[in-house]
Amino acid sequence: MKTLGAQLALVLGEREFRKNLRALLKFVLLVLAVIVAFTILFHVIMINVEGQEHSWFTGFYWTLTVMSTLGFGDITFQTDLGRMFSVVVLVTGILLLLVVLPFTFIRFFYAPWLEAQVKVRAPRSLPAEVEGHVILCGWDTIAPGLIARLKDEGVAYVILEESPERAARMKEEGLSVVTGELDSVATYRNVNVKRARLVIANLDDVTNTNMALTIREAAPDVAVASISTNEDSQDILTLAGSTHVLPLRRLLGEQLANRVNAGHAQTHVVGSFRDLLIAEFPVLNTPLSGKTIRDTRLREMVGVNIVGVWEQARLMPAHPDRVLTDLCLPMVVGTREQMEELDELLYIYDTNHHPVLVMGGGKVGRAACRALKKRDIRVHLIEKNERLAKRLEGVADELFIGDAAHLELLIEAGIDRAPAVLLTTNDDAMNVFLAVYCRKLRPDVRIVSRITHERNMASIRRAGADLALSYSGLGVQTLNSIIMGQELVVLGEGVELHRTPVPSWLEGRTLAESHIGAHTGLSVVAVQDGEDLVTNPRATTRLERGVELFMIGNQDQMKAFRELNGRDFPT
Repeated sequence: MKTLGAQLALVLGEREFRKNLRALLKFVLLVLAVIVAFTILFHVIMINVEGQEHSWFTGFYWTLTVMSTLGFGDITFQTDLGRMFSVVVLVTGILLLLVVLPFTFIRFFYAPWLEAQVKVRAPRSLPAEVEGHVILCGWDTIAPGLIARLKDEGVAYVILEESPERAARMKEEGLSVVTGELDSVATYRNVNVKRARLVIANLDDVTNTNMALTIREAAPDVAVASISTNEDSQDILTLAGSTHVLPLRRLLGEQLANRVNAGHAQTHVVGSFRDLLIAEFPVLNTPLSGKTIRDTRLREMVGVNIVGVWEQARLMPAHPDRVLTDLCLPMVVGTREQMEELDELLYIYDTNHHPVLVMGGGKVGRAACRALKKRDIRVHLIEKNERLAKRLEGVADELFIGDAAHLELLIEAGIDRAPAVLLTTNDDAMNVFLAVYCRKLRPDVRIVSRITHERNMASIRRAGADLALSYSGLGVQTLNSIIMGQELVVLGEGVELHRTPVPSWLEGRTLAESHIGAHTGLSVVAVQDGEDLVTNPRATTRLERGVELFMIGNQDQMKAFRELNGRDFPT
């Protein structure tokens, strides 16, 4: 009964429903007026034409039976005029009672009632005891991946959704959601914003600015991360109260540019923590091509440790017997001094100073071009949309307007000499197509691509891309680093640096005895004991109580590590 009362209150309180109800009542009055008119005409024809007398109730009874198509046949007209009148009453009844009335009832009464039932099921607040949670102000491409990560980390979350209908559906799908107006202080108070770990404003810049101001009124001290779609809005979002402003498209372009090899062969640092650097380097045209990881002897010569090998956009385990092919990209871990020594070994190889080819002049492409030019790397940019030409002036060393799928344009832009191709269009299907095309034209060129949706990662790998990063994946990693209070390390799509204490069932074992790499695929790159950080730990390093492990791998590998225990952990 409480639910029924809430539904009635919600339905009757809506202005649109009251308007619909008036329209329904007007139609009912029209039907009654038609019935009354037909009842009067029944008496007129019966008395003046048929010569029969009937009561007024009989006339009402006859009208209803004919209009509803029941037609019992106990009262009939004998003349043509009377029968014509019966046909008119019958057709009118079919239209009004059997067609228009059900539609009107469903449209103006039953459908709003069902909507009210859905709205009542939409939560409007969080339990008062919820704290340390993350508030997402919208559902976007980043939200699903971030929610999955928060569940793995054991962090509570809630999604704000203005539409009660959508909020109810999201709740039925198992999501934690609360409905409310995003520009209302009460909405944020209903989700315990003062005790939240982070609020994520992940809509457009204008809405994010309004939300930041509203959140600051409800909770002056809560951390707010705003995703910026336009770089010009970053200062405004900061002034509105955002503690973190994330221009993800610019960051994606810069991350993609960091994965491009050009000029001399050298390491490209992709992440760091403490005094440890994580870098990648090309194998093409170096003496390392065709050798196994064991035979490279990089650890003995310079001290770096190969912890993985990028091959066709996948990070493969660094087994000692793995052969380094021309197109693979080893990932190494070491100190800055060790990386400089490795650069000295690689510097004389794979010299290619021709321009890097960037396809797509959107926000990501422009950011990538700027990042490459900061490294004194020449850039040729291909853009199909002529209207962007003015905006792209000065972004690249040379601009080519046209379709990148045309062979003549690609040759003119330098596909036959470019050390690398960067695919930055906003269309995943187009990036897949261009990856296949460029790989066919240049089997030895390095192809780095962006993708918008993680579901297309397998396609871009099959197309021949050497490395790919997604907008949603970068957003998840960036926001997760803020939530967990860790430094952002972007190693590749789905690959991260994980930090975890040594489980009790591993205490006393050496790294070799732990079999972490063999049974989970994770690579241990550092071990921290108090203030001492041991980088590139040897197989004989013993794991003691209180020690923290730094491991590289994906979420599935980390989940497999967490699911192991002392009973079933292999020995």
